[in-house]
Formats: sequence, C-alpha cells, structure tokens
Amino acid sequence: MLSADFLHLQKDIRMINESEADFFHLDIMDGVFVPNISYGMPLIKAIKKAAEKPLDVHLMIVQPERYIAEFKKVGADMLTVHWEACTHLHRTVHQIKDEDMLAGVALNPHTPVSCLEDIIQDLDLVLIMSVNPGFGGQRFIERSLKRISDLKELIIKNNSNALIEVDGGVGIDNAEDIVAAGADILVAGNAVFGAENPTEIIHKLKQIEITEA
Repeated sequence: MLSADFLHLQKDIRMINESEADFFHLDIMDGVFVPNISYGMPLIKAIKKAAEKPLDVHLMIVQPERYIAEFKKVGADMLTVHWEACTHLHRTVHQIKDEDMLAGVALNPHTPVSCLEDIIQDLDLVLIMSVNPGFGGQRFIERSLKRISDLKELIIKNNSNALIEVDGGVGIDNAEDIVAAGADILVAGNAVFGAENPTEIIHKLKQIEITEA
C-alpha cells in the first residue's frame, strides 16, 4: 500500500478488495531503522475498516516488541519484524503469536538466511527483502533468487511450514523466476499501482503462482 494514492486511498482499497490479491501489505517505517517515515496506527486502523482481506504488516522499525499488542488492536493479521532489529527474536516472535497473529521475520539483502536456522520452525513466514528497505520503486537485487532458493532448502530441511514472501522490485518481468526459486507470496507495489490496469497485473501475477504451484 506504500505505492497507493493516499489522496484516493479508499478507491485503491476497493480495487484490492475486488482483485485476486490475497493481502494488504503495509510497510511501517520509523525513520530510524530505515531512512524514511511512512504511516502509523491511525491509518492502519482506517484501512482495516475498509479492507476485506487480511492486513500483512511489515515493521521496519527499531524495538518492534514495544508495539506488538497495539498493532493487533488496530487490525494486523500478520506481523513481520526484522531480524536486524530484534535483540531477543525468539521472544518477539512468540509475543506476536500470543496476540493471535501470524509471525514473520524479514531479512535485509546482506543478512544470510542461515541466521534463521534456530527459529525457522517457529515462523509462519520469512520476508526476503530483494531491495534495501526504506523506499519503493527500487531495482530487484538479482542475488535474491539464490537467497530464496537457499531459504527454501532451509525450510524443507527443518520441516518448517514457513511461507516465503519477497518484497522489492517485484513485477511481471521477474515474478516467474522469483516463484520458481521458491517464493510463495509476492509483494508488488509500483508494479500494481503504477500500472494502467492494476487488477490485470494482479491477475497475471496470480496466474504465475498457480502455474508454478
């Protein structure tokens, strides 16, 4: 939703509701963990009122454990924190689960997927950042494909049920390769909201997922 038209947000929410998209992906930035500020609790609460699909909330903030209960209150269904931002990751993941949300961990492009070895069985999803987080519209980092396949191997080896989500530079031109590498969830911002026909782009992305499943 970071790429949506905030002057006409209800229109864009309605478009997502009527599309084949599975979730609303919300990027929360604090200007500390990443060099940008996005939006906070009041807007999430407003989106929840109009959204007919789950809210997938991605926290790009320091000390995310301070706000877990609050994000649940305003409507988060899935909550993802960054490995790089959590001193006590196991505790934070289980705080999320205790609030009856799906728990995810995001990895920045430089962070090895092997760091999740000891917690992968506790996770519902892993978010691979395929750009450096903080801004939309960036170019996909090609090495992310190897990271996705390595993560898939880690999940299988540990009998984990974690889904792989990929965020950053995802579009029609590379979605098939991303899914083939092992991704389960594609986050597409500019590729959707910058298109002349956003629902058609979503449909094409969903067809890739169905083909590769």
